[in-house]
Amino acid sequence: MDEYIAMGTDWGIKILIALVIFVVGKWVARKVSDMGRGMMENREVDAMVAGFVSNIAYSALLVFVVIAALGQLGIETTGAVAILGAAGLAIGFALQDSLSNFAAGFLVIVFKPFKAGDFVEVAGTSGSVEKIELFTTTLKTPDNRIIIIPNGAVTSGNIVNFTATGTRRVDMVIGCGYNDNLKDVKALLEKLVAEDDRVLAEPAPTIGVSELGDNSVNFVVRPWTATGDYWGFFFDFHQRVKESFDEAGFSIPYPQRDVYVYNESND
Repeated sequence: MDEYIAMGTDWGIKILIALVIFVVGKWVARKVSDMGRGMMENREVDAMVAGFVSNIAYSALLVFVVIAALGQLGIETTGAVAILGAAGLAIGFALQDSLSNFAAGFLVIVFKPFKAGDFVEVAGTSGSVEKIELFTTTLKTPDNRIIIIPNGAVTSGNIVNFTATGTRRVDMVIGCGYNDNLKDVKALLEKLVAEDDRVLAEPAPTIGVSELGDNSVNFVVRPWTATGDYWGFFFDFHQRVKESFDEAGFSIPYPQRDVYVYNESND
C-alpha cells in the first residue's frame, strides 16, 4: 500500500510540475510573441506580417513547452524531436524557394528600402511599386505593364529608389561646334536653366565643358529638380536648347568624316 501511495505521490508531483511547465511556458510563449508583434508594429511593419510572424513564434515556442512538459512526465521525447526535425527539414527543402521569398519580403517590409508609389529599379526592372506582399513585389512600368517579381530576386541585387529623396539631378550633355564661342554657349545654357521654374536654387546647377570630343565641344548641364519634374524638364530642356541654338546661330554637330582625294599622275 505504501508503495502505491509513494508511486501516486511521485506521479502527482510529476503531473503538477508538468502542468506548471505547460501553463507558465504557454504564458511566456504568448508574452514573447506579443512582445515581438508590438516591436514590429512600433516599426510600422505591415499588420499581416506582424501577426503571421507572431503566430509562428508562438507555435514554435509552444511545441518546445509541450516537449518539456512531456519530458517531465518521463515520456520519451527524443523520437518526437527527431521526427519534428526531420519533418521540418523536409518541408524546408520542399519550400526553400518560397521560404527565401518570404524571408526577403519580411526584410523589405521591415527595413523599407522602398514603399508603395516609389519608382524603383529592382531585378533589372524599372517601375512604380504597386504592392509589397510577403512573397512578391508588384511593379507597374511606365508603359502600363504589371510585373510581379519574387522578393528573393528583389533583395538579391541592387535596389535603386529614384523617388526616395524627393529631388533628382538631371544629367545632360549638350554639344556645340568647335567654331562656336564657348562663353556665349555657356551663357545661353545658364539662361535656359535659370528661366525654368522647375530648377531648384539649391543645390546650384553645374554647367561646364566636360570634353573636347571628336566632333563637338561637350558641355555637362546638371540642374536639380523635384523628382516629379524630372522627365518633364528633361524633355522640355532639350527642345529649348535646339530652338535657342538655331536662333543664336550655334551649331549642333553630328559625326562626320573628312575625305581627301589625291590625283596621281600616270607619268
